[in-house]
Amino acid sequence: MEYSSFLLGIIIAIYLAIDAPKHQKRPWLWAILGFLFGPIALGIYLIQTDRKVLGWIITILSILIYIIFFIIVILGVLFVSLL
Repeated sequence: MEYSSFLLGIIIAIYLAIDAPKHQKRPWLWAILGFLFGPIALGIYLIQTDRKVLGWIITILSILIYIIFFIIVILGVLFVSLL
C-alpha cells in the first residue's frame, strides 16, 4: 500500500515518455514531471495534446483529491493537538 503512489508515478512517467514523441514533446521532461507530479502532470499533458476533456477531468479530480487530503491532514493535526 505504501508503494502505490510511487508505482502510479512510474506508470504515468512511462506513459508520458512513450507518448510525448508522438506529439513533438520532450519525453524526458514529461517523464520527470509525470513522476514528480503524477496525475496533475498527466492531465496537463493531455490538455496540451488536444485531449482536453479527459485532461480536464483528470486535472480537476486530482486537485480535488489533494485538497481533500490536505484538509483531512490539517483536521487530524488540530484534533491531535487538542488532546
